[in-house]
Amino acid sequence: MPVTDVAIEKIKDMITSGRLAPGDRLPKEAELAAQLGLSRSSLREAVKALCLVRVLDVRQGDGTYVTSLEPRLLLDAMNFIVDFHRDDSVLDFLAVRRILEPAATAMAASTMSEHDIAELRDLLDAVTNAPTVEELVTGDLAFHRRIAEGSGNPVLCSLLEGLSGPTTRVRIWRGLSQQDAVVKTHEQHAAIYQAIAAHRPEVARSWALVHIAGVEDWLRAALA
Repeated sequence: MPVTDVAIEKIKDMITSGRLAPGDRLPKEAELAAQLGLSRSSLREAVKALCLVRVLDVRQGDGTYVTSLEPRLLLDAMNFIVDFHRDDSVLDFLAVRRILEPAATAMAASTMSEHDIAELRDLLDAVTNAPTVEELVTGDLAFHRRIAEGSGNPVLCSLLEGLSGPTTRVRIWRGLSQQDAVVKTHEQHAAIYQAIAAHRPEVARSWALVHIAGVEDWLRAALA
């Protein structure tokens, strides 16, 4: 195993074992290198790598700290990679959404409070009967983001947020080219909202599946 990978594993072990907790400051470089039996150069490279994936945070003049380790931070690296997707891979992203989003919607139907549901209703009502494509897509992203947050699972929420980027262009394309895209989107959003408001997780799951699968089927036909 490369020396830098060994250094990364040793720092990771300090965190997973509890010797370093979220927000803790790492010992000074010379001290930590001696503790771990590493050279200072390999330790330095490991710290750089762990900063890139948001596990560590170097604060100039203050030291190196463990981040909050929240899923939102740790999944930033995945979001960076996702940004390099090719257009022909969008169907793969939609397929993953079709797996994850119905589950998140069902969870939201079980866990969202009345206040949360009222916020979801506001997002639904914010999209007018004749929105521009930009308003439609913005409203669509906000609606799905609020449901993901309502699932109560920050990892699932972060994964879905990362998947929303590659499918934004498809949403715009569909809004421009499919005559009934606005009507269909609003009707399906309304059905999802009603199932969540009634706390009917399986119905909410089914409508979310119909909604995502509809976009996927439209794209397959458009690409063909």
